[in-house]
Amino acid sequence: MRKAFLISSVTLLSLTGILIYVNWKFAFLLLIFLPLIAMGLFDMYQSKRTIRRNFPLLGRMRYLLESLGPEMRQYFIETDTDGKPFNRLQRALVYSRSKKETSTQPFGTQLNVYDVGYEWINHSIKAIPFHEVDAHPKVKIGSSQCTKPYNASMFNISAMSYGSLSKNAILALNAGAKIGGFYHNTGEGGLSPYHLEPGGDVVWNIGTGYFSTRTPDGKFSVEEFTKRATLENVKMIEIKFSQGAKPGHGGILPKEKVTDEIAAIRLVSKGNDIVSPPKHSAFTTPLELMDFVKLLRNHSGGKPIGIKICIGNKSEFIAICKAMVATNTYLDFITVDGGEGGTGAAPPEYSDHVGMPLRDALAFVYDCLNGFGIKEEIKIIASGKVVSGFDIIRCLSIGADLCNSARGMMFALGCIQALECHANTCPTGVATQDPKLTKGLVPEEKSIRVARFQEETVKSAMELMASAGLSHPDDVTRDVVSTRVERNVVETFAQTFPELEKGCLLNENSVPKSYLYFWKKATTESF
Repeated sequence: MRKAFLISSVTLLSLTGILIYVNWKFAFLLLIFLPLIAMGLFDMYQSKRTIRRNFPLLGRMRYLLESLGPEMRQYFIETDTDGKPFNRLQRALVYSRSKKETSTQPFGTQLNVYDVGYEWINHSIKAIPFHEVDAHPKVKIGSSQCTKPYNASMFNISAMSYGSLSKNAILALNAGAKIGGFYHNTGEGGLSPYHLEPGGDVVWNIGTGYFSTRTPDGKFSVEEFTKRATLENVKMIEIKFSQGAKPGHGGILPKEKVTDEIAAIRLVSKGNDIVSPPKHSAFTTPLELMDFVKLLRNHSGGKPIGIKICIGNKSEFIAICKAMVATNTYLDFITVDGGEGGTGAAPPEYSDHVGMPLRDALAFVYDCLNGFGIKEEIKIIASGKVVSGFDIIRCLSIGADLCNSARGMMFALGCIQALECHANTCPTGVATQDPKLTKGLVPEEKSIRVARFQEETVKSAMELMASAGLSHPDDVTRDVVSTRVERNVVETFAQTFPELEKGCLLNENSVPKSYLYFWKKATTESF
């Protein structure tokens, strides 16, 4: 092909020369052919890309088609039930609800109800009329040691940092939370003015980098924490251990997204990728974690203190439970992030193969808390691909008390799943710091869509509950949802995840065999 390119180039130049000799007006052809020939010659002699070196000029088509691949598949190839991480049906559901368009569908389900993994609600003959249930139920978060409990909605905005998301996206999310009466988690990137300006309820997420509450050398600062944790908008504090998309890795904000303002908000220097350490420095053992919880509770004025965790080593979570029992100090909530959770930037191996999936993790966390006899003190928040009323019921059925959604709320903002969150080129202005792109997202318009999506999704969940004869999220148990586990075998979650007996993990003699190894390994002296 290199030889063919040279012959073709000489031939074109010769023909063009003849045409120009006949009529000088054909000189415009040189403006077309000369740049193309120059590009081809460059391809021949560059050494970084073999395809372009072996196939001058023509090889560039390969990279062009590859770059267009995601858009071609999304718009012309994938079916309504294809598409990852969210298929077209899921995205369309969010779009329609955020715009308050009809979300009904004609002609029945497009899902194969006989596929392994298909799930459904077990409705009741004693279904409750929807007008008789509370369309906006609240869940009280706060243990017996919390002096300022918070009444949360059952569906809220999950952790997404300013920096990963644009200023306008954060403003729209928080304004939507204000309109709808639900909370907005800041993500580990710090407490920015845009989380506070609209006046929506805020859950302040504090990660291993201690952004917005750190000393110059990156340690936790009590003074900076107190200054922000006592603000009226801040309703709860969440200590982030790990997130589902990259547990054990720490957060990453590419330097392309780090502006002077973001550096100031996070209390860091500019010019490098902002990478959170993989572990905390404010505590190193479960017992020290309990001291840290008491410290945060005292300096926040008694607000709910919780943790966000993607379950990995089971013994480590059991160790936290043992520490709570040993010190008589309780977390107020635990946010369980599934391994299927999303992020703006993560190594593929972490997104694909690290962290326990949400359903397994929810069942494990609930059973541990119940096994240690402390579930009544602690609320469980589920996070991981929750975008519909059924997703909420499924999480509640396994053990959650309420749910968070990140990507669902991004869809409500206008996200089209372009998969460019890490590149600062998000075409919808959601996950970018490019002012030219951010300008297209109008907070006043998108905040209403966020509020509508949340309201309609909660309404859907409550309608499903009413159909099952239930009137409150607390009534949803593991026998509410069924799953096809084999072609001709169906189980409820009660069968798939049999509950542990209350208090059975307090004494070695009563620990179930499946938990005994991890129970013995767990110690309050170390993770």
